[in-house]
Amino acid sequence: GNIFTQQPSYFSDLDETLPTVLQVFNNILHKCGLQCEGASAEPQKLEEKVSVTAGNMPLQELKDIVLYLCDTCTTLWAFLDVFPLASQTFQKHEFCYRLASFYELAIPELESAIKKRHYEDNSVFADLWRRISHSRKKMMEVFHILINQVCLQPILE
Repeated sequence: GNIFTQQPSYFSDLDETLPTVLQVFNNILHKCGLQCEGASAEPQKLEEKVSVTAGNMPLQELKDIVLYLCDTCTTLWAFLDVFPLASQTFQKHEFCYRLASFYELAIPELESAIKKRHYEDNSVFADLWRRISHSRKKMMEVFHILINQVCLQPILE
C-alpha cells in the first residue's frame, strides 16, 4: 500500500505544505523582478522597486535560481508521478492556474537571460540551458498529470 492510504492525515499535511511550494514560484518571480498574478499584491515600498532582472543579475544568482527551479520541478513531478491521487489536493490551491502563470512569466524571461548572457565558459551556458529545458519539461508533465487526474479521469470513470 501507499503511505497516504495507510495514513490519510498526510493529505492534510500536503494541503498545509502546498502554499509553501507555491511560495517557491513567487520567490523566483520576485528575484527576477517579476510580479505574479494572484500573488498577494502587497504594495511595494518605493525604495523597494527593484531593478534587478534575470538579465542583469549576477551569474551566480541566475545559476542558483535555475538550479532551485529545476530541483523544485523535478521533485513535484516525481511526487505526482508516483502518487497522482494527490492531484485533487494540488488543485484545491489552484495549482494549474498558478503553475501556468508562473510558466508564462518566468520561463521566457529566464531563457532569454540565459541566451543573452556572455559566458567565459560555454559549459556553464550548456548546463543552464539543459536545466531550464528540463524544468520546462517537468512543469508540463506536472500540468498533464494534474489535468489528467482532475479533469479527464472523472469523466472516464
